[in-house]
Amino acid sequence: MNELFAILLPTLSGTLRLATPLMLCAMGGLFSERAGVIDVGLEGKMLAAAFASATIAWATQSGWLGLAGGIGVACVMALLHSLACITYRGNQVVSGVAINILASGLTMVFAVAWFHRGGQTPGLDTALRFMPVLFGQSLLVYVALAGVGATWWLVGRTRFGLRLRAAGEEPAALDAAGLSVAWVRYRALLITGVFTGIAGAYLSIAANANFSREMTAGQGYIALAALIFGKWRPLSAFAACLLFGLLDTLAIRLQGVSIGGVLVPVQLIQALPYILTITLLAGFIGRAVAPKAIGQPYEKAH
Repeated sequence: MNELFAILLPTLSGTLRLATPLMLCAMGGLFSERAGVIDVGLEGKMLAAAFASATIAWATQSGWLGLAGGIGVACVMALLHSLACITYRGNQVVSGVAINILASGLTMVFAVAWFHRGGQTPGLDTALRFMPVLFGQSLLVYVALAGVGATWWLVGRTRFGLRLRAAGEEPAALDAAGLSVAWVRYRALLITGVFTGIAGAYLSIAANANFSREMTAGQGYIALAALIFGKWRPLSAFAACLLFGLLDTLAIRLQGVSIGGVLVPVQLIQALPYILTITLLAGFIGRAVAPKAIGQPYEKAH
């Protein structure tokens, strides 16, 4: 029994820790997509926030200011996406991809120009990071868990959530009720910015001690896959994030393990989360029904 706990508890702890950025991104993406705006740019917003958080925390010697800076940068990028997709009714997928490319390029340019460390920021002291506070988990892990509950309540149990869902399902009905579809969608994307900002900060000033090149490593895309797999429902998406986190944890613990005397390649183990992403989407995306108006710019009838 003691041996079982010795294996199970670290695995559960690692699962929660590795699933945290996925949870935050998935909940943020849920607000955007339930409001009718496709958000492929989760990856870019998280990456930009990770760089901003590490840089500001180092410059100001304050982890809290780093967190605030990461949220602010992610919200700015969310507003850019809003401007392109809502105000100017541009292609939402193209806008999201552009944000990812912009974040990838700018973080590298600024990191190299400012710090001359090959794309990394200086290391942060323990006092500047969100270190484990309870059961070996950072405060931001508990913020992510609270965010799941808050998303479930806001989207499913409040007047704002009703309007949010109407914007993604029947925007014309929302407009006919005298409410601004654009304003509802703008607020949804700002909330997305807050969630992805916290996710980026978690990566660079909680889980790690600095920013490194492309440190998000596709987690924004995996969060989007979890959101689709969870059928745009908070608790289902949360469960999918835990599944991805578990596989990531197992991939780490299985490195160096041999099966039948044959050493399993590290590269294969590291690829498992991404293989699962493709497998799940290939098997389940056909059954997931997206919001009716997602990806469709709304133009007020005259």
